[in-house]
Amino acid sequence: MDLLLILTYTAFCIAIFKIFKIPLNKWSVPTAILGGLVLIGSLLLLMNYNHPYSKFGREIFVTIPINPAVKGLVSDVEVIPNTKVKKGDVLFKIEPRPFEAIVKQKQAALAEAELQVPQLEASWLAAKSNVERATADRDRTKAAFDRYDKGRKRGGKNSPFTALELDNKRQLYFASEAQLQSAAAEELRLKLAYESNIDGVNTKVLRLQGELDKALYDLEQTVVRAPSDGTVTQLAVRPGMMAVPIPLRPLLSFIPDEERYFVGAFWQNSLLRLKAGDEAEVLVNAVPGRIFSGKVAQVLPAMAEGEFQSTGSLQTSSRMFVTGRAIVLIELDDHEILQGLPAGVSGQAAIYTEHFSHVAVMRKVLLRMQSWLNYVFGEGH
Repeated sequence: MDLLLILTYTAFCIAIFKIFKIPLNKWSVPTAILGGLVLIGSLLLLMNYNHPYSKFGREIFVTIPINPAVKGLVSDVEVIPNTKVKKGDVLFKIEPRPFEAIVKQKQAALAEAELQVPQLEASWLAAKSNVERATADRDRTKAAFDRYDKGRKRGGKNSPFTALELDNKRQLYFASEAQLQSAAAEELRLKLAYESNIDGVNTKVLRLQGELDKALYDLEQTVVRAPSDGTVTQLAVRPGMMAVPIPLRPLLSFIPDEERYFVGAFWQNSLLRLKAGDEAEVLVNAVPGRIFSGKVAQVLPAMAEGEFQSTGSLQTSSRMFVTGRAIVLIELDDHEILQGLPAGVSGQAAIYTEHFSHVAVMRKVLLRMQSWLNYVFGEGH
């Protein structure tokens, strides 16, 4: 753009010299050159600082990497590349038979666990009866032991109960007491198993229900659907490929239908002038002769050149002290013509601040001249 301004001034000087027949001598030529240096230098300083321009501009968009949630062989690819799809449309399918088998296994286990709940109740009631029977046996053997013990103590040497008989009753009493403790422990175990509930549902049933839900979810994920309205391009998925849920290896990239933004990379010496809401104009290399108006949506608050992360390695000065540009997000007023272009087209941008607004006219003229040059020259001129 600076070259355009110099060429314009040169053409203007040639026209003045020709029209007014000014002789080329040691006074006229240096005067024109010095005048051009002062004029163009002043304009460049005012424009570059107050109305910055960037030849590094691009439309940006977000892609969604599509990773399957389950591992399996791709059985069918239904999406047609480079065509619009709606949210929920099927992109591709994974062989579902292994997951259907797991669902059947979980359903069978759940049904078995649900039948075990009344069985646990019956076992608990039976254990309670065993405790009552063991308690009665213990009380009976204890009463017999107490009677023999009292008779032995009262009769002394003349007691009709021998020491062997008393010892037998004692052993019977101790055995019945042990049986009672065993029956009580079994009754407690069955009671805890039966009453092990969460929100009124048996814990084993609840656990198997969760496993069944997980299996059903995995089965549902064998059909990979579009996360939103958008497009799939450069599709390389084919039936027979192994789909693996690894985030670093997505099977395809999905481009959602979202509002497009244009970003420009501007030198840092204009940051004090840039702010959200400033008028902006953008030229797209793919659309020669057309200027898109818009406004500054945001000046991004960070630059990647100063990024620092904990990696366990020291940072080199060659990376940390690279001069970078500030990223400015521009929201365009008219997106219709861009919808027919590939996402990510490049261009150039200029921002017009409130300072020295009369100089902005020159920047607008130069930007339009740059857009006209796109009819002749390709990208990068």
